[in-house]
Amino acid sequence: MKLSTQLPYSDDPVAGATRIVELEKAGLDVVWVAEAYSYDAVSLMGYLAARTERIEIGSGILPIYSRTPTLTAMTAAGLDALSGGRAILGLGTSGPQVIEGFHGVPFDKPIGRTREVIEICRAVWRRERIQHEGIYTIPVPEGRGTGLGKPLKLINHPQRADIPIWIAALGDKNVEMTAELAEGWLPHAVVPERMQEAFGAPLAAGLAKRAPELGPLQITGGGFLAIEEEMWEPARQAARAMFALYVGGMGARGKNFYNTVMQRQGWADAARTVQDLYLDGRKEEAAAALPDEFIEKSTLIGPPSFVKERIAALHEVGVTHLQVNPVTDDAPRVLGQVREWLP
Repeated sequence: MKLSTQLPYSDDPVAGATRIVELEKAGLDVVWVAEAYSYDAVSLMGYLAARTERIEIGSGILPIYSRTPTLTAMTAAGLDALSGGRAILGLGTSGPQVIEGFHGVPFDKPIGRTREVIEICRAVWRRERIQHEGIYTIPVPEGRGTGLGKPLKLINHPQRADIPIWIAALGDKNVEMTAELAEGWLPHAVVPERMQEAFGAPLAAGLAKRAPELGPLQITGGGFLAIEEEMWEPARQAARAMFALYVGGMGARGKNFYNTVMQRQGWADAARTVQDLYLDGRKEEAAAALPDEFIEKSTLIGPPSFVKERIAALHEVGVTHLQVNPVTDDAPRVLGQVREWLP
């Protein structure tokens, strides 16, 4: 099991990178760099590549709509070269509010687009001349554009032709596609006891079609981490605020993927209540409405014995990367301790 964390996207990026350098020394294996409507992830990943020596650096995630598939492939290859083969290409759709509201691009055909982006990226890394027909047609077909486009291949020889692709997927069809095609899966709020109920069927369907050369599907899971008693309540409050934002505010009524997952995990009434409160502007009440059981089972907050049990439960359902958000005054020490508990 590997240990991973996320670079906060709302903080000072230089200070955040300095913290990651310290966590690398404590045993961190992977850092994920988000791209919301914040600083772009690629700049920060390149900076982290220069500041670190060992850890893998993953985009968590690059939205598929904001770059062409070939630019996404070029970007991943460049980051992989700069980091000495430590890049992970994390992809996802983001959501309609960001894609249409910030990027001005229609949020359409998310699963088909993701599938084609994966295919095109791998073709670029193999240095094939790119000819693709589908949602993305490369080169531009006759009758559109200047007519001067021709198939090209990447000039550089990539560090790796098999840069790992991870997909942030929540819906059934997207989870199935991820299990079929990607090296890794970035889910949300993994509750081991509800994993089969929420995701078992699409995971099984995708894995049945998976190519052997991809190896076992890698999966993140974990959450807010606090093992010091004085940090338990601050960590729970931080978890409540974050989950209220995602379950309540990351999407409209009837179009919130995070809310749907919480419902499928067995907390349907609570998920609807949290969303209603959040969208009505009652954010603190929305956070308070999250069930204690949900917070307990989707985080790593408690004494060492409890945290060890939760790590074991995550490992049992196939989580390969313990994803932690430490709440502590001494993150290197806490991560070093948790590192010793990993199976």
